[in-house]
Amino acid sequence: MTAFVSIKNLSKTYDNGEQALRGVSLDIAEGEILALLGPNGAGKTTLISTVCGLIAPSSGTITVGGYDVINDYRECRSLIGLVPQEIALEPFEKVFASVSFTRGLFGKPSDPAHIEKVLRQLSIWNKKDTPLNSLSGGMKRRVLIAKALSHEPRVLFLDEPTAGVDVELRKDMWDLIRGLKQQGVTIILTTHYIEEAEAIADRIGVINDGQLLLAESKATLMKRLGRKYLHIELQSTLDAVPAELERYKLERGDDGRSLRYVYDTQDDRTGITALLSDLNGIGIGIRDVQTYQSSLEEIFVDLVKEKS
Repeated sequence: MTAFVSIKNLSKTYDNGEQALRGVSLDIAEGEILALLGPNGAGKTTLISTVCGLIAPSSGTITVGGYDVINDYRECRSLIGLVPQEIALEPFEKVFASVSFTRGLFGKPSDPAHIEKVLRQLSIWNKKDTPLNSLSGGMKRRVLIAKALSHEPRVLFLDEPTAGVDVELRKDMWDLIRGLKQQGVTIILTTHYIEEAEAIADRIGVINDGQLLLAESKATLMKRLGRKYLHIELQSTLDAVPAELERYKLERGDDGRSLRYVYDTQDDRTGITALLSDLNGIGIGIRDVQTYQSSLEEIFVDLVKEKS
């Protein structure tokens, strides 16, 4: 994999002694969508801010498109678009003018056609002459994204881009991100919405307490950490799990009409055949059997608990 964004042994300690990042190393390929998951205070925003040159690292190196974030700041920053969590806009400026102004800050020549294209992609072209202070929160979020795309960046950072917005905007955002990926734009987003990561990311990184716990493809992550469940629907009510079945660590349903068995997808022997045989041997009738796999959300919660 040829890395477009390369982070090596990155650490950040603030003046108050708080260590926000601890030796983070991560390579991100051109055109890749990486979703960063982690609880509040995990270091997600600090990581993004450091890569974007807004915060100076305590140690380590960062390159974007071959440019060093510190030594080649101007060249590096011109490749990056950033959508921050906080909505900070010029209240009396109009939408089109505001987005055009941001493009000019990066030394790009005026390009009304490009600005129109971006505003149409974000479904805010009809608001182009509206003052920013008259927009709803969701519309302001769209303007922030438009400003980040105004100078045609090759890397786009989205820090909680759909936090507090409606479902329609979230779907529009997903469609926009997929379209940018097809154009070769590298996208890194932080999110609290697990379904967002599942829906659009190529790879998922999990960060906690300033440490990058892993960064793997969704398929690999699900295969390596995923658990499967065997849901057994019974023919009659079971008051308690029989002692003969204790070794399977079964969970009885609240109504006593089902059992749940958890098994590791990586084990050579799942134990399912033996379990079904033992159920039959003690006279427990089975009505139906179904399997399902743990969700990304369950995997994330378990992983963070394990590393805490």
